[in-house]
Amino acid sequence: MPATDPRTLIVTGASRGIGAAVARLAARDGWRVAVNFARDAAAANAVVAAIRAAGGTAEAIQGDVAREADILALFVEAERRLGPLGGLVNNAGITGGFARVEALTAEALSAVLALNVAGAVLCAREAVRRLSTRHGGPGGAIVNISSLAARTGGSGEWVHYAATKGAVDTFTIGLAREVAAEGVRVNAVAPGLIETDLHAANGAPDRPQRMAAGIPMQRAGTPDEVAAGVVWLLSPAASYTTGTILEIGGGR
Repeated sequence: MPATDPRTLIVTGASRGIGAAVARLAARDGWRVAVNFARDAAAANAVVAAIRAAGGTAEAIQGDVAREADILALFVEAERRLGPLGGLVNNAGITGGFARVEALTAEALSAVLALNVAGAVLCAREAVRRLSTRHGGPGGAIVNISSLAARTGGSGEWVHYAATKGAVDTFTIGLAREVAAEGVRVNAVAPGLIETDLHAANGAPDRPQRMAAGIPMQRAGTPDEVAAGVVWLLSPAASYTTGTILEIGGGR
C-alpha cells in the first residue's frame, strides 16, 4: 500500500488491552497503524512486532495524550512515518482507581479528566484538522472508546471515571453532527466488563469473575470482541453510521 494512501490509523494507548487488540485487527484490515504509548515502550514494540510478523505495517510512537504538546507531536510523527491520516481511535484512558466520590482527591480527578476527556477532544481536533474536507482532507473516521459505566454510573467503584465516559459519549454525538457533511464519521464503542489488566491494576484482579454472574451472557468479554466493533466502525461497511454509541457488553 503506497504511503500516499490515506489509511494511516492512530490508536492511542495501544500497548495493551483493547488498544493493542484494535491495533492488531486494524492492521489485518489494511490500516497502517501508529501504536501510541505513554510509558511502556517494550509492550508497544511487542504489538508492532506482532503486526509486522503478520504482514502488516506499524510504528510505535511515544506520547502522553494528557499533554497537548505530546498530542501534536504524535500526529506529526505518525504521518511522517506512515503517511496521511485516515482514522483515529481514542482509546487511551485511566480509571483514577476505585474510590467513592467522598474519598476522591482533586489530583486523581484532574488526571482522569486530562486524559479521558481533554486528551480525547484534542486528539479528535487534530484528526478533524487533517481529515475534514473543509480543511482539504480526504475524509475519514474517528472512534472513541467509551464505557457502559457512562450509563450505569459506576457507583461504589468509579463514578468519576463513569462521568468522563459520559462526556465522551456527548462529545461523540456532538462532533459527529458537526463534521457529518465534511466526510468525517465519529462513533464510539462502549465496552462492558472486559478481560484486561485494568482490573488487576486497580487492585481487583478477580473483578471479571466476580461480576460475570450479573451479565446476561454470564461472562466477561475479550479485547478482540471490542476491537471487532471498532474496526467495523472504521470501515466502509459503516459508511452510513455516525454519532452512534455501540455497546459491547454481553447484554449488561
